[in-house]
Amino acid sequence: MAPTIDVSEEGGVRYLHFGSRWIQGAMRIARPNVLELDYTRDMMFPLLLRTGAWPRTVLLVGLGAASLTRFLWKHRPRAAQTVVEIEPAVIAAARQFFKLPDEGPRLRIVVADGADYVAYAEREFDLILVDGYDAKGRTGPLDTLPFYCNAQARLSPRGLFAANLLTRNHGIRGSLERMRAGFAGRAIALPACASGNVVIVAAAGEPIEVDGVELVRRARRLRADTGLDLVPTVNRLRATLDGDGGLRL
Repeated sequence: MAPTIDVSEEGGVRYLHFGSRWIQGAMRIARPNVLELDYTRDMMFPLLLRTGAWPRTVLLVGLGAASLTRFLWKHRPRAAQTVVEIEPAVIAAARQFFKLPDEGPRLRIVVADGADYVAYAEREFDLILVDGYDAKGRTGPLDTLPFYCNAQARLSPRGLFAANLLTRNHGIRGSLERMRAGFAGRAIALPACASGNVVIVAAAGEPIEVDGVELVRRARRLRADTGLDLVPTVNRLRATLDGDGGLRL
């Protein structure tokens, strides 16, 4: 059964719901390319870990209010995005209410099950972002070891993966263990957002070694270039890391 799609507005922000008060996505109407929700900002943490013309190819599993798609469309114009969304009604709502960009060379929308798409895709991606939940906050096969193994296999030699997890039901321990198993131990959880969401980042291919000072420098540069401020996220993460607060993944 397709979810009931509801849209609400409050304080200049438009929200997406799946038949409940639980927020599935948000867009500040006056600034649609700004990432309104905390966890969506943390989903962009991988932009601090690779340099140069990266990413060039992005796979997004779960469209929601198209927040990540709009941000990348604006600030990573050379990146070709593929969005996989299982519910056509979500795509229709994103087009009507959330300024989903038109399809073309830079954006392809696929109606499909995200786990199936990742299992059978015949191409690689520099960045895979997963934010797929049903109306009851369930991820289904998107939080399983086979899915994480398949995602790792679809990453390019400089590929990174990020997934949004909810902590309100069972915490993230099991999810983090599964992701580390699927990515040969190369996964780390960012500190929880105020909303309780936790973003886990995993890597494939080229090793990542960034010291704490460099992480902050990159976050400040990203803020100057895009307005996205990940300095607080970096500082929270550094407090949990050993040594110089650097990241090795």
